[in-house]
Amino acid sequence: MTGRSRKTSDTTPRDEPTARDRARVEALRAEIARHDALYYQQDAPEISDAEYDALRRELIELETRFPSLFDPDSPTQRVGAPPAEGFTTAPHRSPMLSLDNAMNEEEMRAFAGRVARTLGLEDPDEIDFAGEPKLDGSGIELIYENGSLVQGLTRGDGRTGEDVTTNLREIPSIPAKLKARKAPRIASIRGEVVLPLAAFESLNESRRARDLKPFENPRNAAAGSLRQIHDIDHERLRCLEFRAYALEEGRPRRVRTQMGLLALLREWGLFVSPEVDLCHGVDAAVAYHDRMLERRGSLPVEIDGTVFKVDDLALQAKLGNLARAPRWAIAFKFPPEQALTILEDIEIQVGRTGALTPVARLRPVRVSGVTVSNASLHNQDEIERKDLRVGDRIMIQRAGDVIPQVVRARIDRRREALDEGFRLERRPSPTHCPVCHAPAVRLEGEAIIRCTNLDCPAQLKNNLRHLASRDALDIDGLGEKLVDQLVEAGLVVRLSDIFALRLEDLEGLERMGPRSAANLIAAIDRARRTTLPRLLIALGIRHVGQTVAELLANHFRTLENLLAAKKSEIAAIEGIGPIIAESVVRFFEEPSNRDELARLRELGLRIEEPPPQPEEAGPKPLENLVFVLTGTLSRPRPEWKKRIEAAGGRVTGSVSRKTNYVVAGTDPGSKVTKARELGVEILDEERLESLLSKADDRVSDNA
Repeated sequence: MTGRSRKTSDTTPRDEPTARDRARVEALRAEIARHDALYYQQDAPEISDAEYDALRRELIELETRFPSLFDPDSPTQRVGAPPAEGFTTAPHRSPMLSLDNAMNEEEMRAFAGRVARTLGLEDPDEIDFAGEPKLDGSGIELIYENGSLVQGLTRGDGRTGEDVTTNLREIPSIPAKLKARKAPRIASIRGEVVLPLAAFESLNESRRARDLKPFENPRNAAAGSLRQIHDIDHERLRCLEFRAYALEEGRPRRVRTQMGLLALLREWGLFVSPEVDLCHGVDAAVAYHDRMLERRGSLPVEIDGTVFKVDDLALQAKLGNLARAPRWAIAFKFPPEQALTILEDIEIQVGRTGALTPVARLRPVRVSGVTVSNASLHNQDEIERKDLRVGDRIMIQRAGDVIPQVVRARIDRRREALDEGFRLERRPSPTHCPVCHAPAVRLEGEAIIRCTNLDCPAQLKNNLRHLASRDALDIDGLGEKLVDQLVEAGLVVRLSDIFALRLEDLEGLERMGPRSAANLIAAIDRARRTTLPRLLIALGIRHVGQTVAELLANHFRTLENLLAAKKSEIAAIEGIGPIIAESVVRFFEEPSNRDELARLRELGLRIEEPPPQPEEAGPKPLENLVFVLTGTLSRPRPEWKKRIEAAGGRVTGSVSRKTNYVVAGTDPGSKVTKARELGVEILDEERLESLLSKADDRVSDNA
């Protein structure tokens, strides 16, 4: 996923986020983290670069618009994913950053323009760029001490990588010693491990001859080989190729350009892509990209674009880096390759979250070096928009050279389909889940049709993991591997079965001794006593996370009240609205879900009584007033925030036209400037204390 881009459409900070905004940010962060793990750890991406970029761009836009939602652990603030389990890890000498993307010539020229403006240049053609092929492989850091290889790390999360030194030593193009007259004490060399196409085909022929599943593509085959711990495939490792493209530490002073750095790496005995070239200005860079696109099919390795770096290393240092990408480099992506095939059928698959996804069954066709026989159609709207019918001749492409997708139907060739006996049928939207046959639901404003049955076999493992999670019923010890065992052994066939487990059921499972089994049974017993918000989270209702669950629980107080509620009553709660209300009502309308709730109670699940609501005390003194705290205050901010909220006020993280007061301590920064621009009143602590004291007096008078 190196080089995935970020681009926002509206970066103007505005009011505080709604509950829906917060829920969307939480959902995006979880989804992006999942795709990062699939790409970086498992080498099994599920979506294209373009779809991934769209998720990141939406999250960046929300985080920029609502500064109070900033989280240093957000996937927008890091590169890659945490290293996989089972490997020794080590920190990189310096962070391994990703690259921003240019998807077309306009975006490439915009990048060059930004670089020129930052450097105080009028014309982007005054800048020299080093042009390199964008290798579709696995990023690696090699560390040499006094010329000898001592460690090799995968990208990992950009700061820490997996130590795969032993496997890297088998790659012929990685020298054990640098061919340097005077090697630096430490040299940190970055590059990409790739599997040449000829070796990829040869390995797959060998695997087919041994009745083994062939590798999907060179990139996954290369990355997977580096992560071998047991039963190491030495033949595959020896087929790999390392191409160096950066020297992060150990550069001699005489080397002052990117092209000079690449020449030095060659001198040291490392392999550098022979296609690299110096481009004088942005016009030359675009021309280089076009040449590489023409040569793409004849190169010995897969590439999915070009990379351009400001050639002058001093200018690179002046431009600097963002949190996850340098300002002085960009990846200019190729458009995906396409091929013609036949749509032989459309089937419905049920995902782990209940999404009913139409899948195109294709007549196998070779595209971008891979034989493709299936492609996701995403949702019913896409089928209708593209007017896809079984039997159509269709154009497909591998988006980002990874995920097959249907581009369009060749309507002009439908006569051929009729001649071959296809009826060119339109496939209607599914009305029931093909796995459990429960009614399928499409919520207002959503494109995806879903199965809402808690016990749907296709979703059971995912629903169990969610039920046991910390914010839900918090069943300590019920992890992913144990969930897999319980379902596959038939011990859990519906969600409520988790509370019917006995000690003897568990003791026969792998790695489950008497003590572990007893601990899990005890954790399940503890989970029988829960709260209404936790139960609502555990049920996995679409759009119901922690914030929404608490809003529902605070309003309805009991599960019985919520079950009896109408959509209009739920939608009227501030922070919820009609979409979430429909999701909740549809979920509880499903008879199988009500049956599960009843069985959970039969098996001992008890919802703690909520504390009594305080009597209404009339309007609070600071009702509807919005405060922003900035600078260093004499007391902790949470203390001020608690007092303001007790008086009915609201504390937000950013200044807007809806802000009533900005409370400024020492070194307040830009929020005071923004307040002055908007005409927002600025208070010091003494005036805030006076305001709160008056509010306290009013509360006492009303008591």
